[in-house]
Order: sequence, then C-alpha cells, then structure tokens
Amino acid sequence: MDQEIVDIQDLDGVGPVTAGKLRDAGFDSIMALAVAPIRELMDKTSLDASVTSKIVKAARRQIDMGFVTAKQLYDRRQTLLKLATGSNNLNKLLGGGIETQAITEFVGEFGTGKSQLCMKLSITAQLPQKDGGLEGKVLFIDTEGTFSAERVYQMAQGMQLQPEKILEGIMCGRVYNSDHQVMAVDHAFKMCQDENIKLLIIDSVLSHFRSEYIGRETLAERQQKLNSHLHKLTRLAQALNLAVVVTNQVQANPQAFFGDPTRPAGGNILAHASTHRIMLKKASGGLRSAKVIDSPYLPESETYLQITEKGIEDATPKSRREE
Repeated sequence: MDQEIVDIQDLDGVGPVTAGKLRDAGFDSIMALAVAPIRELMDKTSLDASVTSKIVKAARRQIDMGFVTAKQLYDRRQTLLKLATGSNNLNKLLGGGIETQAITEFVGEFGTGKSQLCMKLSITAQLPQKDGGLEGKVLFIDTEGTFSAERVYQMAQGMQLQPEKILEGIMCGRVYNSDHQVMAVDHAFKMCQDENIKLLIIDSVLSHFRSEYIGRETLAERQQKLNSHLHKLTRLAQALNLAVVVTNQVQANPQAFFGDPTRPAGGNILAHASTHRIMLKKASGGLRSAKVIDSPYLPESETYLQITEKGIEDATPKSRREE
C-alpha cells in the first residue's frame, strides 16, 4: 500500500483547484472518494474521465477494497452494533435493535408514529453501549418539518436524562427539495467522521421525490436519482459502521382485492435498498403495531407499541391482556 494519506489534496492527481471542486461536490474525504462511482464523480465535479479515474484509483489504494474471505466478512459483521429503540418488544422484533452497517426502513401512513420513533432513536443513540446506545451523535435530515426539539426535550426528561445535552448531540437539517436532500447526504461522509455521528435519520426519504416527479413520464428519472441516493446511504452505513434509519409513506395498491390495500411507496428501488422493512400501523386502544415485512434474516413477526411521554414503549393489545 502507498504511504497513508489523510487529506484529499495529497492524493495523486489532486491539486488545490481540483480539491476545491471535490469538496464543493461533497467528496471531502478519502473514504468518500474511494466508494464513489466514477460516473457520479464526473457528473458532479465536471472533471474529465482520465482525471476522475486517476483520483478514485489513488483513493482506493488507501482503502482495503479487495476480496475478503468469508471468515473476514464474518469477523467484520461482529463489529456491528445494535441500537435500542426504547421498546423491548421492538428490539426483539429487530433481532436486538437497529443494526449499524444497514438501512432500516419504517413504513406507515400519517400518524403511525414514524417521526416519534425517529426522535426517540435520536436520544437512545447517544447512550452508552451498555444501555443500548451507540455512544455517538445523530444526523437528522428532516424533509417534512416533523422534527420537534420540544418533543425530544420532553422524551429526554421522561427518561431522566439531561435534555440540553441530548439536544446538543443532534445535528438537524431541514431540506426543502430532493436536490437539497441528495446534497446533504453527499456532504455527510466528512460530517459523520468529524462529529462522531453514529445514527443518520431521513424522515421521510421519499417525500420530495414523490412531490417533484409527478406522472409516469418522470418515473424513470426519479427512480434513477433515488437509486443513487440510497446506494450512497448504504456505502455510508457500511464504511463508517453507523446506523441509517429512513421513514417511508404508503400508497394504494389497486391490485389488492384481498388483504392490505396499501403498500410501501418507492417501488423495487427502495425495497432492494433497505436491509430491513418494518410496517407501522394504528391499532385499537391508541396502540401501534410493528411488523417485519422484508428482511434477509429477520422472521416475519408482529409486535405492539405505544406512544408515551418517554416516546416509544412496550404495549399489549387489550384482547391479549384479557387472555
């Protein structure tokens, strides 16, 4: 391996001007350059193909990106952490909690508790690992104006934590369109490293894409842009061993003559990008149900939650309590 390089300007083929272009486009670390597709780098920096290829190769020489044995892959998986949700029921459903190195997607209609859960996770992520936390800060990308500092303060108080300290550990950014959202994630690599971000949340991931790309004629362009965005989130989660949580909306399924008439929005692109998909629904008695609808290894099972002053807590349906 070449001599270790920390700053992108020290890479072969990168001078001050090129480094400025790369940083402006969000590629401000060796890792961000190493995992970037060459085509994307060309499009966002206007550098020609030969220069871009040279830069990416130089960055990849600094990172071990070759083949590994299954044993090495197994050992790497042992470094992943599990983030507690505040509900033992939900933790069990998720196999111990929200995984790092993965994207966990919570799907549901308005009012099912998606944002409440995200705000609760913003608190638990800052706790020590022995208490189910990740011992890091949170990057919260808010696309719909649903983040409430007052609600986080209330939850932290209910958990007998220091609310001001918890709020200081959440880096919150409101994004106003899909380009703004993509740019925020583009610049997340360096921020996550500099600020010890261990949880990245997008609430909700598809809102702007659905409102801006209307009609079948724009669907291909939307899905292509969304696909690139989601792959960047995956690379971020795996490269930095952090947890990524996204929320998603539902849409009507006209082909469903029986069963649930709704399905997650986003089509196959979002379905394939998310590691674990959890459907949240309203249940009787003001409760919420959570069900695994897609996962490579979590069994399809269901549990119940309730929204309280502390955020998300365990619940048992009335019918089961009477048994």
